[in-house]
Amino acid sequence: MTLGIEMKHLRIGFVVFFASFCGQLAAEVEGVTHHGFISVITIEINAAPDRVYEALTDEIHLWWDASHSHSLDAKNFTLDARPGGCLCESFPEGGGVEHMYVEFAQPGKRLYMRGGLGPLQTMAVRGSMTVDLKASAEATILNYRYKVEGHGLKELSAKVDAVQHNQLRRLKHFVEHGTPLPADT
Repeated sequence: MTLGIEMKHLRIGFVVFFASFCGQLAAEVEGVTHHGFISVITIEINAAPDRVYEALTDEIHLWWDASHSHSLDAKNFTLDARPGGCLCESFPEGGGVEHMYVEFAQPGKRLYMRGGLGPLQTMAVRGSMTVDLKASAEATILNYRYKVEGHGLKELSAKVDAVQHNQLRRLKHFVEHGTPLPADT
């Protein structure tokens, strides 16, 4: 038990060290079991929280990696950031997908959504995603947490975390440079 506590402190220490060293991004998948996982990502974006929130919500179609969509076109994504709104994808020929729905939206501060992304949609799982934004000097610290509960998730946790890590890197690059990173870089 003591070794487990020491390892957790060591792991937390490493994440804090890494985040402070690079000043850009720290990621970790916590509590991985067959019944769930928690993806935790912290990223610093050189912009005000209101700008980051605007890009996260109103401009999602400009930075989302289209290879992680059903229509293979990010222009079909919208995020209606109000309670009851959704992160949706429309299909040009009609129909679409509700990826997540919004439960809490506080512009410039917090967005809370529920749902399953990607392969999680067809599984009997529950997912809750929180994005918190906090001003820090001339930047924003974005704290992301995606908790997924259900069966058979251990094998998917690293893949889901990697995709979300990539999406947040693309958001950061879009906010800071006006363009997202190329797909899956």
